This record gives sequence, structure tokens and C-alpha cells, in this order.
Amino acid sequence: MKFYILTVALLAVAQARPDSFDATAEIRELKSDQREDGSYEYRYQTSNGIAQQEQGVGGQYASGSSAYYDPNGELIQLTYTADENGFHPQGAHLPTPPPIPAAILRSLEYIRTHPPKEQRQGHVRF
Repeated sequence: MKFYILTVALLAVAQARPDSFDATAEIRELKSDQREDGSYEYRYQTSNGIAQQEQGVGGQYASGSSAYYDPNGELIQLTYTADENGFHPQGAHLPTPPPIPAAILRSLEYIRTHPPKEQRQGHVRF
């Protein structure tokens, strides 16, 4: 899991526009700590605005954040957790599902307010 998350972070960094500012970027901060119990944390920051931090327990849980500037100069920020339920990223730049159409919402409400005959009579079949 740690490898997957680190790979995602590195891909995000690799997509940054390769111009002279990025080519001369320097690491301003780099800290890493891996403990005997399997827990770890790391963070780094570069002179061109890329930052990443993560903490967790190897193979079980991780949480962290990334930040970088896209080719248009907009700051992209991502926070995430990864655990037994999967990878859960959050960020304003991530796509969101479209709204549920009104007809579907009405149908769901009708179903909720009109249970099947078996449920109305107290007989639930499984």
C-alpha cells in the first residue's frame, strides 16, 4: 500500500510542467522515520512548491497529503487515507459524480413510502 501511494505521489510530481524553474528545483526539507513496530512517517518539500507528507503503519493504514502547482499555476492539494476499506482521496480537483436526476429521486421516495405488500402485512420473505 505504501508503494502504491508513493507511486501516485511521484506520478503527480512527474506531471508537473518541466520548465527551467522545475529543472532547478531543490529539496528544502526531507524527513523520514521508520520504526521497529512498522509505523512510519515522511515528508518533503521542494523549492518549486511540491510538498508531500504521510504517516501510517506499513501494510495496514496510511494517511497523508500532497500539494503541487499544475501547468496553469493553480495549487492542487490532495489529502488521503488508505486502509482495509481502500484508498480514499479528497481534493477540490477530483471529479465528482453528477447529481441524481429528479425522476430517480421521486422514484426512490415512492418506493420508500410504498413498501411491498409483504412488508405492509408484516411478512418479510428472504
